Amino acid sequence: MRETVISYAFLAPVLFFFIIFVLAPMIMGFITSFFNYSMTSFQFVGLDNYVRMFKDPVFAKSLINTVILVIGSVPVVVLFSLFVASQTYHQNAIARSFYRFVFFLPVVTGSVAVTVVWKWIYDPLSGILNFVLKSSHIITQNISWLGDKHWALMAIMIILLTTSVGQPIILYIAAMGNIDNSLVEAARVDGATEFQVFWKIKWPSLLPTTLYIAIITTINSFQCFALIQLLTSGGPNYSTSTLMYYLYEKAFQLTEYGYANTIGVFLAVMIAIVSFVQFKVLGNDVEY
Repeated sequence: MRETVISYAFLAPVLFFFIIFVLAPMIMGFITSFFNYSMTSFQFVGLDNYVRMFKDPVFAKSLINTVILVIGSVPVVVLFSLFVASQTYHQNAIARSFYRFVFFLPVVTGSVAVTVVWKWIYDPLSGILNFVLKSSHIITQNISWLGDKHWALMAIMIILLTTSVGQPIILYIAAMGNIDNSLVEAARVDGATEFQVFWKIKWPSLLPTTLYIAIITTINSFQCFALIQLLTSGGPNYSTSTLMYYLYEKAFQLTEYGYANTIGVFLAVMIAIVSFVQFKVLGNDVEY
């Protein structure tokens, strides 16, 4: 009994902060999504905000952009991280540390510093990307990567990918260290190909890590905001606006808090559904 009381006493501060800063805002956000809530009014409107949301063309555009970011980033992050980790795992300790440093550096670098560097790379007049492409005769004239609606979202996605692969690579390298090498050697002695060794022995051991990486990358892609805010502000013509940015715009620029919370509820439901599907698809074969 005494140990139980002590355990709850240690948990109490964490539980208190969770209720105040996580649970309460979630409940309030859901409740206010049914209100016309702004700086000047607080009027119950029922499902009007949800009806408005599904009829909003900017919301539809932001939803499409968000889905493109998720579909484009999650498979690339998982496959690229797995490839890099598999190539660097058997390197010596110095080489492994170097590669981990290189790929993890964008993760620990501040968003402002990252965007300043990429803004210079993408600069239509003096950017290194246009210089390299023109020197290679791939393009004949400069491209405004962040100012052209056909290229802006892809430019954002590339930055998102470079800042998302660092942690997965380190996680995969750590997971590969837990694979039983005796099973790998036995399979090779029995004549198994490298693909069979990977698929039958290594991949099942990497599934828990892959599931975690897929879910975390999905959530980060859904919540992509800082890059867009600092580089394009959702433009041009909402071509880079995501649900997270559109929520911010409605809440903090137009003070339509009720409608913003409606978008937030929809975003939370989407993240929950996609994460659940990922868990069911990848988690069925996971052994913990």
